[in-house]
Amino acid sequence: MLKKVVGYLMTHSIYLLIFGFFALFPLFVKDAYYLRILIFIGIYIILALSLNLINGYTGLFSIGHAAFYGIGAYSSALLTLRLGTPFILALPLSGMIAAFFGYLIGKPTLRLSGIFLTLATLGFNIIFVLLMINLDGLTRGPLGIAGIPTPKILSYSFSRQVDYYYLVFFLVLFTLGSIYRIIHSRFGRALLSIREEETASEAAGVDTVHYKIAIFTLSTFFAGIAGSFFAHYLRFIAPDSFTFWESFTLLAMLALGGQGNLVGPVVGASLLIAVPELFRFLTDYRMILYGLILIVMMLFRREGLFRKRTYALRVTPPWERKGTGPVYATGDKFLKNLPLKDSADGTPKD
Repeated sequence: MLKKVVGYLMTHSIYLLIFGFFALFPLFVKDAYYLRILIFIGIYIILALSLNLINGYTGLFSIGHAAFYGIGAYSSALLTLRLGTPFILALPLSGMIAAFFGYLIGKPTLRLSGIFLTLATLGFNIIFVLLMINLDGLTRGPLGIAGIPTPKILSYSFSRQVDYYYLVFFLVLFTLGSIYRIIHSRFGRALLSIREEETASEAAGVDTVHYKIAIFTLSTFFAGIAGSFFAHYLRFIAPDSFTFWESFTLLAMLALGGQGNLVGPVVGASLLIAVPELFRFLTDYRMILYGLILIVMMLFRREGLFRKRTYALRVTPPWERKGTGPVYATGDKFLKNLPLKDSADGTPKD
């Protein structure tokens, strides 16, 4: 029993160290400025991971993800301000509302492919921003919605930066865990087959349109959750926070970190939020910087820093490491599963 526990801890030691580092970070670094940066990194990690479900794992190309981010933010703000909905209910409801609009958009557009899907999602992002500007009675137009209540779970009210830090930390873990389970399921394998060869997937009996609509809807759910947290964290939202440029920023994060795995979006989001803080004097040129990143990555490392592969940060305990056995050719790997029986003279027989 003890050996199994030690083996489990050793196998997942890297994950436990990363988890422990970020879980204990506020205990050693109490500066609100650094916590604020980490909170925004957490928001964009959720957004980048959700977009990665569409662009990375399914092979589609959506360029209007910020619209669903904005739907989540506006839904949560209006639910709490107009209807008095508690935050603990407004958070999942905002994700569901964003997912509902994702389904409405995905149902007709995901039958398209290539540039047509890209243009459809871009058009939806532009329409969403224009509606938020012109619906003055509902959204206060370009003035935005202010005075959004702070999150409150049961009797505990979130008021400090460290409170928001642990809340977004939980949401990031929830998003990572959910996506990991999705990708390592039968559903996830169907998505990967669509990405690699959609025609062959259809020939094998995979309902590609159904799977694409489902993953698009699920992706927008996570974007809606990120938008809800964003609204209650800043306590103010306006249409210019959800424009096409925000979608472009998310694409730059995937281009830098890489798509088709869980590590790339996390690294890309972290770098593109943290690094500009070191060069705040270049804030006005942020989009130029993101454009240059896209160009450089497309020229020299098209798949990003982390390519389309699974990065398992696990350590194998010494007692579980297998010895070096015979080397089999690719076509003869089935031989290693066949037991050999010795004959009377000591020679192996079938």
